[in-house]
Amino acid sequence: MRRNPAPAELEPVEAFCNTATLLHGEDEFARPGTAGGWLRAHGYPEAVAPGDLAALTEARETVRAFLVERTSPGALDALNHLIRSVAGAPAVRPDGSLALRPADDGPAAGIVRTVLEALLRDGLTGRHATRLKACAAPECRWVFYDRAPSSNGLWCDMDVCGARHKMRAYRARGGAAARRDG
Repeated sequence: MRRNPAPAELEPVEAFCNTATLLHGEDEFARPGTAGGWLRAHGYPEAVAPGDLAALTEARETVRAFLVERTSPGALDALNHLIRSVAGAPAVRPDGSLALRPADDGPAAGIVRTVLEALLRDGLTGRHATRLKACAAPECRWVFYDRAPSSNGLWCDMDVCGARHKMRAYRARGGAAARRDG
């Protein structure tokens, strides 16, 4: 995708969510080897059991679903359930930053806590509140940081997903016009 990466404070969320490229059928968490490479590259322990990979995949899709529709009751419930499953009550560190206390000490839970800390601290309020998004194309859902001044971007890439949407809309209008004229 062609967008610039998210700011450093939201990079853990963006990188985690983009471990799957739905358009190409690729998933870093699908196999231990690719998962280990991604985990190592992002500073996490790379020895993760197959059950942990399933938990990471589920967590990724929960966060991604929330970024698709932040006000959906189902997405909010799933995100809150995920937070409760890996984190206890939040704590404030001496430097004033937010920390999630472990509710589960497994390696997958630690990775998910890191992602959730970034999302809760920087992705829900302040200047980044509505800028971290998932592509509006259901077959894509790539997570991107919307840098448009009005924060109204829908597509991860206008040349790919945006163009597909515009072409579908054009064809739908053309088909409707042809039926009216015929």
